[in-house]
Amino acid sequence: MSESATAHPAPPSSGPAPTAVWYARGRCTLPLADAVVRRHLRQMQDAAVVDAHLELDPAEIPYLTHPAAPSPASAPAQQAPSPDGDAGGAGGVDHGVQSFEARWRAPDGTTVRARLTVGPEGGFLPGAAPGLTLAPAGLAHALGRAPEGREWLLVAEAESVWDPRWPSPADMFWPREAADGWDCVHVGGMRGADLRTLEINRLPDDKELRKLLKDCARDGWNIHVVVHEAMTPDARGLRPLVRRLPAGLRHRVIEHRAAPDQYRAVNWALKDHGIEVPRGGAVVLPGEPARPGYDRPGFTVRSVFLDGSEPTALIDALHRFAGLPAPLPEGAAEGVRVMREQWHLVTLQERLAHAERLVVMYKEALEAMTRSRDLYREAAEQAHEALTALRASAGPAALPAPRPEDPAEGERTPSQGSGFSLRQLTRSLERMKDAGKARRERP
Repeated sequence: MSESATAHPAPPSSGPAPTAVWYARGRCTLPLADAVVRRHLRQMQDAAVVDAHLELDPAEIPYLTHPAAPSPASAPAQQAPSPDGDAGGAGGVDHGVQSFEARWRAPDGTTVRARLTVGPEGGFLPGAAPGLTLAPAGLAHALGRAPEGREWLLVAEAESVWDPRWPSPADMFWPREAADGWDCVHVGGMRGADLRTLEINRLPDDKELRKLLKDCARDGWNIHVVVHEAMTPDARGLRPLVRRLPAGLRHRVIEHRAAPDQYRAVNWALKDHGIEVPRGGAVVLPGEPARPGYDRPGFTVRSVFLDGSEPTALIDALHRFAGLPAPLPEGAAEGVRVMREQWHLVTLQERLAHAERLVVMYKEALEAMTRSRDLYREAAEQAHEALTALRASAGPAALPAPRPEDPAEGERTPSQGSGFSLRQLTRSLERMKDAGKARRERP
């Protein structure tokens, strides 16, 4: 049974994302992606970077399928991995979706909880591509082929406002030395493009340029920045600028590079978004719709020196853009909700705190029931006293005697119903009234 260590409101379906949430998604093309994550988490915990981690039982993860795809029963099934990480364990059936939880502390001591969900081979996770929630069989049915690798979705939540200088949650689950295998990002649906978050992405020719930038503007998962090369850079200038970003932004920013001769073409494509890139500078795409608070001058960098130096102005613009309010993407909102409601990695202290909260809740409920019972008993006693007083003042003929089958009046208790009801009292008062009227009418 899953427990939530802390009480959080449900993530908003609209409006700005919670300030304590970090989210990212991508596609891993490494073989045995789950084994890579499992091994890296174990190494991070051995190094005391991660406090604890857990791999969820595949039976607790829903099977994702396409409406036109074969049923899960007809899809190829695999054995769930054993707890020690070896495949072919004695667990239940694994349909290719796996989830991992991890908990660590930020440099200032803030606790961070995160969940990574890895989708089926050749499929998409919810929210990863517009209109696609596909399992391997469903994707093959829809496209006739499957994309390479496995889609992954990562959501993390801290106990306070997220600081971009904190370590990236992606580094907790994925190894840095194998970054060229898991930092792929797909934008634009089935006919979209594959990009990289840790490398330079060269802009295509004029024919595909406008479509790519439009797809990137609609991408609610990542921050896209276009950098124009005033002249062909040397080896130092060919190093990705995104690798110099703060760790918390590094896996959420995609760097697009325009060659010197693409200056006119890229600005022609950027006119649809009301922005332009300066010659030798950079501009951050506003999103679609634009994020509240976005202004073109504030997120346009006049000069970006591609000489290996720190791009201070660009880092500042990206940092400010990440702080603008923006709604959670579809898959991220669902991921945050599931993580909050079905969190499994609970410490002993959190279990004790949860048990104490339950004890307090049960105590308050019991006290409320006791107060209600005492009030009911007091009301019943007062009614009996009033009824006794009425019998004594009106005489034995005014009120009917208790029925023989009823228990003695002194033996009645409130828990047995006490024999009292408002209807009986009303009838008794009416009889008293009739009896008094008859006495007055006697000669």
